[in-house]
Amino acid sequence: NVNVKSFVFLFNLSSAPVIFYPFGSAAGDTINAAVDDGSSSVIQLLSPFLFFGRTYQQIYVNNNGHLTFNQPSVQNVPDHFPSYGSQDIIAGLWTNLDNRQRGVVSYHQYTSGNVLTRATQDINTHFPNLTFTASWVFVATWDKVVYFNTSSETSFQVVLISGSNFSFILMNYGDVAVTGHPVQAGYDAVYSADYFVIPGSNKGNLIPNLRSSSNVNFPGHWAFRVDSGPKSKKDHVIGLKVKLSSFSDLTDTGNIQIILQRIKQELVKYGLPNSVELKLRKLQRTKP
Repeated sequence: NVNVKSFVFLFNLSSAPVIFYPFGSAAGDTINAAVDDGSSSVIQLLSPFLFFGRTYQQIYVNNNGHLTFNQPSVQNVPDHFPSYGSQDIIAGLWTNLDNRQRGVVSYHQYTSGNVLTRATQDINTHFPNLTFTASWVFVATWDKVVYFNTSSETSFQVVLISGSNFSFILMNYGDVAVTGHPVQAGYDAVYSADYFVIPGSNKGNLIPNLRSSSNVNFPGHWAFRVDSGPKSKKDHVIGLKVKLSSFSDLTDTGNIQIILQRIKQELVKYGLPNSVELKLRKLQRTKP
């Protein structure tokens, strides 16, 4: 119930088909077994992936719409970010999916070819202040997978990209159906030192908007830089005056965190790093 006009644009972009990275049998993907709450076997990465200061050599593609690094996950009810948990999670659309009924979960990694060329172009477009060349790409796709105990299909993709000391995540969304299951899209680092929730992605009736929302002005496409770790952060403190109206109790800690997260998402869109931290301080005005 927070009315912050500058956030409205996220959900009012013109709808257009999302062009996924190549996937499926034609792309040589490895296909996950059709198992409820299943996962891939451990996938040894052809190149290390740096995620907020931690380097990983392996990954798991979980049928319920998320990626984990240390172990597979059978969890079909997503954690709400920030979860302050002990593992790194990348959630394309973490919910109760069932590839036994319909749909395919697959993955592929690349170290050469046209996919790397495209990834290089995408990152340099989305992050114009960088000069980047992709050396490794990992593509995980959930193609027309249905929610558990329904016939509603959902398609999305998570793309991991790395080169030199840079790491990025792209999230691509096709048709995403409404669901009554709990849902979450974004990422959450260990102990939530870094996290991001795609606006509206934790509400099952709003997730069709994923096909038209974006943080890089390309409908259905989200891009994040994720290599920086807590040790690389510098503590720059600035003041920010924000005027807003709300039907919620702004003295409630939970409501304040929601507001700060939305402000952070807006600042990241305008170029601040995802590692930026916002804290609310109460100031008492004194008369001169």
